[in-house]
Amino acid sequence: MDIFINYLCWALIISGSFFVIVGAFGTYRFPDFWSRLHAASITDSAGVILLLLGMGVYSGLTLITFKLLVIGLFLFITGPTSTHAVANAALISGLRPPTLQSKNSDDPDLKKPSDAV
Repeated sequence: MDIFINYLCWALIISGSFFVIVGAFGTYRFPDFWSRLHAASITDSAGVILLLLGMGVYSGLTLITFKLLVIGLFLFITGPTSTHAVANAALISGLRPPTLQSKNSDDPDLKKPSDAV
């Protein structure tokens, strides 16, 4: 049973590390602010959850697990909140996401927010 728990912990830690590394490459490689923000927020949230879960399973039911749970809850709340705040600040400062271009420009769903009445 200990070998199974050990393999499970390392699988969670390695997969969490994979998500964090992919998020770092996505932040570096994507072309614009909005896609970089999306790559950073999604992959870091998934990576941190998997990393903390792997460390918590490895440590067993101890005070360390409780502390990891508190850290995970804090990051689970503050990560999306900070991403929303950064995106909102960029939108207010005038940085607009790229819009879809279509042949039918009368479609109200595809108009820019500044075109809406």
